Parts: sequence; structure tokens; C-alpha cells
Amino acid sequence: MYNSTSGGYRGPHKMMLGSSPPPVTITKVFDAWSKSGSRACPPAHTDGDFVMHYGNYEMIENENQSLRDRVADLEKKVHEQTDEIMCLRSTLADVLRRINTIEGARVVNSHSGGRATPTKEGVRLRHHHSDSARDVSKRASSYVPGRSPSATQIRRPNSGSLHNLNNLRSSTSQLNLTRHGAREAQYNPDEGVVKMYLRGRPLNLYVPTPMRETYNPSGPTAQPPAKLKLEWVYGYRGRDCRNNVYQLPTGEIVYFVAAVVVLYNVEDQMQRHYLGHTDDIKCLAVHPNKLLIATGQTAGHDRRDARSWRLNPPADPLSPEAEEWPHIRVWDSVSLNTLHIIGISDIERSVACLAFSKADGGSLLVAVDEAPDHNMSVWDWSRGERGYKLLETKCAADQVLAVDFSPVDRNTIITCGKNHISFWNYESGMLAKRMGIFENRERPKYVTSISFTDTGNVISGDSNGNLLIWQRGGNTVCKMVRGAHEGPVFSILVQKDGAIITGGKDGRIIEWDRDLERTGNVIEVSEQFGAPRVVTSGRGTQLVVGTTRNCVLGGTFTFPLRPVMQGHTEELWALAPHPSQQQFLTAGYDRTCYLWDTMAHTIVWSKDIGEHAQSAAFSNNGEIVIIGTTSGRWFVMDSETREMYSQHQDGNEPIQVLRFSPSGQYLAVGSRDNNIYVYQVSEDCRKYTRIGRCQAKTRKARYQSISSVGHSSFVTHLDWSADSQFLQSNSGDYELLFWNAGLCRQIVQTSQMRDVEWASNTCTLNFSTLGIWPEGADGTDINTCAKANQSSLLATGDDFGKVKVFAFPASNQKARCYEYGGHSSHVTAVGYLHDDSRLISTGGRDTAIMQWVVSAASSSPSSSSSHR
Repeated sequence: MYNSTSGGYRGPHKMMLGSSPPPVTITKVFDAWSKSGSRACPPAHTDGDFVMHYGNYEMIENENQSLRDRVADLEKKVHEQTDEIMCLRSTLADVLRRINTIEGARVVNSHSGGRATPTKEGVRLRHHHSDSARDVSKRASSYVPGRSPSATQIRRPNSGSLHNLNNLRSSTSQLNLTRHGAREAQYNPDEGVVKMYLRGRPLNLYVPTPMRETYNPSGPTAQPPAKLKLEWVYGYRGRDCRNNVYQLPTGEIVYFVAAVVVLYNVEDQMQRHYLGHTDDIKCLAVHPNKLLIATGQTAGHDRRDARSWRLNPPADPLSPEAEEWPHIRVWDSVSLNTLHIIGISDIERSVACLAFSKADGGSLLVAVDEAPDHNMSVWDWSRGERGYKLLETKCAADQVLAVDFSPVDRNTIITCGKNHISFWNYESGMLAKRMGIFENRERPKYVTSISFTDTGNVISGDSNGNLLIWQRGGNTVCKMVRGAHEGPVFSILVQKDGAIITGGKDGRIIEWDRDLERTGNVIEVSEQFGAPRVVTSGRGTQLVVGTTRNCVLGGTFTFPLRPVMQGHTEELWALAPHPSQQQFLTAGYDRTCYLWDTMAHTIVWSKDIGEHAQSAAFSNNGEIVIIGTTSGRWFVMDSETREMYSQHQDGNEPIQVLRFSPSGQYLAVGSRDNNIYVYQVSEDCRKYTRIGRCQAKTRKARYQSISSVGHSSFVTHLDWSADSQFLQSNSGDYELLFWNAGLCRQIVQTSQMRDVEWASNTCTLNFSTLGIWPEGADGTDINTCAKANQSSLLATGDDFGKVKVFAFPASNQKARCYEYGGHSSHVTAVGYLHDDSRLISTGGRDTAIMQWVVSAASSSPSSSSSHR
């Protein structure tokens, strides 16, 4: 164990496989010997004795100096060999990753020109039989890459070494099928109508004439003809998270968004994805061996309070459902195998920050949660399947922003946050806490960042823009730099040569020497990218920067920063696939529209429209794009030049949906004011003339009034018939209505519409989508659905972050589907590209955009599915 008072090690030091050797401290022994009096002059004697003693003294001094030089050379060689070992380990890891990629690569689609991504995701089987089953399905756990069917059979690590990595390199994804079904539907074959229920409210759906004789709502359902594979994730979470971007020795940048950890190789333009988490990831830590990664998740947006273990524990702590509570996962970055799941019964609300120990090779893991007392726990993470908690203590009453181990003192932990910086010493199972003393210096409201110099001193940055150096082993300031930044210091990076790089809210990245003197190197980050939230080392002299506007940038002090990844910063709702190209458009509450290229995985263009966007649609020829806003205004814009041709106003409520007719002659605008506005389109989709408004009306009889004509709630979805004559629409109160589009008049006799062919199927409530609703669904659980353009495939997105794929039509209850996780918020939109090669899904508050490759499913479900 390292003794911080003496500066040396006492007792045998056990070095873990793959960890760095302990620092050589012989020079410190000589320094201590010198200070203890060995350098003092010998006592006075005769002249001869004095000359003899003095000569011996000089000889000893020369020998000592020679020994010190040799020890210094040995230390240098040890560090060089350590770097070489790290490089070899990284190279081997990269080789294994590439082998895994080659072994798992296969042709996805004949028309798919993109690169297959070696992701590992799975789907599960679930039967909806009761309300309790539905409660479990509210946050269904994702398949954990590399995890065995038993939740308790978790691989033990090899102390971060590459030993047995061949056995960890690949795992077989488990395919399961989910069955869906709302309350038992009732079918009347005489009238050809099936009655389904949502929250106890009946909805009559008319069966097409060819199916009237043979239809059975509880009959067998077809297996989906295709399945999905996550190919690309657009976005990054930097707006409210810190220290969550790292460059791995393999060349991959690791970061997270939603419930996905992305490993992005910029040079090869390839992404891999760790999909073990079931909800928002909030923090990330990389092991000293650069192979193992720990990530911590939150309890989610919708049931954060109910996810308290003490208030609402799961029935079985070892069940997969228990993993929906806040916890930490330790996993292998090469094989993507989950090694340990930690803290399910100990962490409240969310994991705020994480850190591995450094001085002992990473044997310990410290975590701080977001409970009212911000509890801090120290774990022997490799001990047992669920780790072993060494101790837990209350950390602070205020918010904790960062935690870290000292790289030289094994038992020293630093935490910082609102109104505090704390120095913890771990000894004999106890944590001793000392608060940082600012003395007569200005006390900041927040200590926003911490790091360590190569000598073990602590560097902190605060909300006042100051940098402070705290003496190693103490809790007092030994140096202060006032006004290092104009505003909070978000990130501090100490490089191998001792240089210090800081990033602040003022948008500047500044380089300092080891004495905290400016070197003159400064980077001004463009305002469109946001302020640098985290700055980390890339390859060579490159820097990797995560920003507050959810961008990842790369560059140097010499060459300007360029975007590596960009994303939306606020809630995301609008999605419009291009009708003829491998592109799609997104827009959200950040007032920005992006046009994405699915093959190059880049942004074609972006435009600030100045308002919160709610919906979008391309014209049939792809030359015009319509953007609907939350204020009732919608814009007509050129899809290439971004020129605004016109703007229109329909009410003062959000424009929920925009849809061009198949003929291109009409545009239907569904509003939250309960109305559908129909426009005639002319002049190459540049001119729009309103024909009328499909609205709620009251029909009056002779002696009484009869209402219920038109929607009584906001419009959520609508579709055109193939001949562009009719509309079908859903509303917020679970209605399905039909309209004559040219007359803007409701068709009350809905039985007349049973055999109408529809050009699209985005309405979540109709006969073709009866089977997508889970038992006990309240009508709002499924937000979006989309039918493939050229195949019998239907995709849905729900409130629980799941994307599901059904066979179309899904007209039977308990329809089988493939289910995929990744989003951590409600999925607001799904859409197929024009050739059905890929599916795009957008998250709401997680701001993530996910691109899925569509590939043919196996012909026999029994050979690739397991039933629970």
C-alpha cells in the first residue's frame, strides 16, 4: 500500500495484469537519506583525518550521484517500456476488433452501399397478458452484448489484460420475438367490423371485404419479413454531461448519447455501439489499461422518482427488469461484452460521475449518485459478479460535478461541485474528508473541473474563471491564476509533457505551461458549435473536444477544429426522408433543420429557421421541403439552396403533421387546433392555395342537435389514399376519421372506406395497425409508425424508447415483432428511406438520431427465436 506521508510503498505491491508498474521511488530514498543528515560535515579531527574523511565523503557523494543517474535512466526506460506495452496492447486490441468486424460482416442488402457496422444488439420476446406485464414492459431492458441468458452469469474480467480476449471477442446475438395485443378485440363477421379498446374506449375498425370471411383477430400472426441492425448514431450528449469523450489507443473516439455508447473510428468512418444500457447514460470512465470502460445510467425521464430502489424495489434484484434501475456497467471495449453490473441496489436516481483508481492499476471504482445527499461509494469492481462495495458515505448536500482518484496517491479521492471541493483519504475501510480552504481568496459558487499535475498537485477550475493549484496531500491553495477564462472553466487537461490545456464557457481553449503561464496558443471555438465542455488528447498533437451544443470536434492549435459529430440540442420531432435520395431531414425545438446523408454520415446543410420545428415533409419530387412550427406557421423552402419561398399561418397551435398527396396536387396540414387544412399545390410546389378546412361541425336535427362530426381533439397523424381523393386521420382522443379531401368534408359512413387503398400508413389507429398495441395501452404509448415503401414491413416508435418492426398489415392481436433499444426517451418519428434500405428513428428529449439497416429475416422463426 502506498504511504502518502513517506512517499513510498509499504508491504508487497500486487500489480494486476495489464496495469502499469508502480513508480520507482529509489531517488526519494536517497533524498530522504540526504535530508536526514548524511550530507552533514563530519566532526573535526586532525588535519590528516579530516582530509581522509573528506576524501571518503567526496567519493561517497560521487557514487551516490552516479547511482542516482543510473536510477533515473532506469526510470526513463521503465516509462518508455510502459508506453511500448500500451501501444502493443492497443494494436492487438485493434487487430482483434478488425477480425471481429471481418468475421461478422455480411451483405445487408443488394442496394445497400453503406458499410456494415459490427454492432451487437438483440431483441426480446414478451407476451402482454396483464397490467403487471405491461408495467414491466414500460422500460423493457435491452439485450446486453455478451451476456448469457442468466442475468447472474456475468464474465469476470482479467484485470484489464488481453488474456483470453479471444474468448471475449465475439458473442452470438439472441433473437427473440415480441407479441402484442390490446384488450381482447371483438369481431362481428356479419357487419365485418372489429371493435378494439383503448383505455376502455371502443373503436370500430372495418375489415376489408376480401378478409371478412376468414378474419380472426386472435389468429396466428406472420413473422416480420425483415429485421434491423444499428448502423449509425447521430448526436452526442454534451449539453449537461462532463468528461464523456475519450480517444482510445485503437483510434476510436468513445462517447455516449441516449442509451448508446458510441465507439467511432473517424479514419475508417465506422461506428460500433455498446447497447447494454436501458436508459440515459450520464457518465463514462476509461480504465488505465484503456480497454475497459465503465458507464453509469439514470433512472429515466418518465419515472425518475419511482425508480428509487428504497421506495420501489424490483421483485428480484437479479432479474433483467432490475437493470432498469440506476446502475454502472463495466464492459470490454474490444468485444463489447458486459463484465460487471454494479450498484443496482445502492445507487439512487442516477450515476452523476465515475472514476477508476490510477495509482494501483485501476482496481477500484468510485461513483457519486444524484440522491439528495449525493452518496459516494467505492467499489472493488472486479470482485464478484456484481462487484463489492467497500464503503459508502454522504458526499455533499449540493450538486457534485466531478470525482477522481489521485494518479500518485492511491488512497486520495477528490470531489468538486457547488460550493465545495473536498479531499478524501481512504484508509482501513474509512473515508476521511477535508474541505478545501480558500482562505482570503474569492470563494466560487461552483468548482467546475479538476485534474492532476504529474507531481500529484490538484488543479481546479471554477465558475469565476479562475485556476487554482492545491498542494499534494493538503487542502490549501498554493497558486492561483485569476481570470484564466471569462466564465466557468469546464475542462482541464494535463498532457504527458506537463502542459495544461483548459476549456471554458467563453468558447476558448487555452494552453499553459507546467507553471501555469500562457504559451500563446489559443483556439476560439465557433459559437455555432457551443463552448468546449470537455477537452481530451487525440492522436499526436490533436485535441478532441466535446461541446455544450452536442458537437464533437477535432483539431490542433495549428489547424482549425472541424466537426467530427454534430447533433440537435433540444427536443427532436420532425423527420422527413428524401423521396429519391439517400438523405433525410430533421428539425426540432433548437430551431435548426439538418439535411443528413446516410451514406457519408454527414450533414449536407443546416439552417436556422428561428422557431421551434414540429413537423416536416418533402415534396414528391424532393425539390421542396415544408417545415411546420409550434406557432402554427409553416415554411416553404428549397431543399438545395435553402431559399425561403413563402410562409403560411394556420391557427396558433403547433403543426403536428404535413403530408403531400400521391399526385402532388394537394398538401394536408394537420394542426393541434383539431383541424386539417387542405391546400392546392402549383408552380412546381412553390405556390399553395387553401381549398378548405376539415373541422369539427355540429349537425342539427329538427328537435335536437347532434354533434360529433370532425375531430374533438388535436390531429396526430394522417394519410392520403392512393388516388389522392381521401384522407384518414387520428386524433389525441383515439379517433379514426375519414375525409373527402376535395370537399373537406367528413365521410360519416366509415364502412364505405373499408376497401380504400392507402398510399402510406402513418396512422397508428386503423385496421392495419390493430396488432401493434400492447395490452392495457392508453392510446399514447405508440407515437409513430411507418410502412415500408416497397415491402410488407411496418415500424413503430413508442414512449419507452423502443423501435419495433412488424409484418404489414399487423391486423391481428398479439402480432409478433422485433424490438430494439437504444433510445432513452420517447421515439417521436420513424421513417424508411425511399428504397427501404434503411430506417431512421428520432428520439425526443434524448436528441438522438439512429440509422438502422434493414435486412431480411430468417425464414423459420423457430430456428432463431426463443420464447419466454
